[in-house]
Amino acid sequence: MAKTLADGTELDGSKHKYSLTFSKGQYPPVSAFWSVTMYDGKTQLLIKNPLNRYLVNSPMLPSLKKNKDGSLTLYVQKDSPGKDKEANWLPAPDGPMYIVMRLYWPKAEPPSILPPGQGTWSPPALVKAN
Repeated sequence: MAKTLADGTELDGSKHKYSLTFSKGQYPPVSAFWSVTMYDGKTQLLIKNPLNRYLVNSPMLPSLKKNKDGSLTLYVQKDSPGKDKEANWLPAPDGPMYIVMRLYWPKAEPPSILPPGQGTWSPPALVKAN
């Protein structure tokens, strides 16, 4: 779960745009599926948005646009990043927010999040977008 950036700055869709980039082939190591879900920081509920999208998950991978180097960037912001990037847009609220990454049936062999707290895989950092 992320409520802040690595430097401790609270996530706020009214103040910043963010991105989350998975390096080429470095998706969450699971045997089932993974998801990244957006929540309103005030109400702790899903937020209304023009795409009716509250999460991005591994079943969506075929419809997401990869970068030229094979990495995958998710755009986490309240306004559309533009039609060419909307496939990878996770709409954010106009205010405080948090995201939750869920990994279903994590793989036991490296790379893995297991054993808890000692795994070899870590999620990419959420960063402020330019």
